[in-house]
Amino acid sequence: MSSVNVPTSIDPSALSFEYFRASGPGGQNVNKVATAVRLRFDLARASLPEGVSARLARLAGSKMTEEGELIIEASRFRTQERNQQDALERLEKLLARAWQPPKKRKSTRPTKAAVERRLSEKKRRGQIKRARGSTGDEI
Repeated sequence: MSSVNVPTSIDPSALSFEYFRASGPGGQNVNKVATAVRLRFDLARASLPEGVSARLARLAGSKMTEEGELIIEASRFRTQERNQQDALERLEKLLARAWQPPKKRKSTRPTKAAVERRLSEKKRRGQIKRARGSTGDEI
């Protein structure tokens, strides 16, 4: 891979966190403590280059809102701090993938042998189909 200039820090004003109760196993801890984290990343405030923000929006898919916010929910861990760290790590991975420019497609051509094989196969199939036709003996 080519070396890509990925910024290591994220603008804190583009991030906001919400905390809520996680679902699933965990006993009374689940019912009492808001350990799950919802990270909101505002693309407009992040001041990313145009191509990077477009790739990030495409990579995020349904995690993007119409307002241009990327939402990542983390509730795998039992502590709020660890879930917050998990959400930030997932955001960083998405950003790293978005910073990778798409590879240019190199147009290719079939080899001469491949073209000849295709044409000979077409002729053979055509002869088979022609043989199915009427012989002219019907009344």
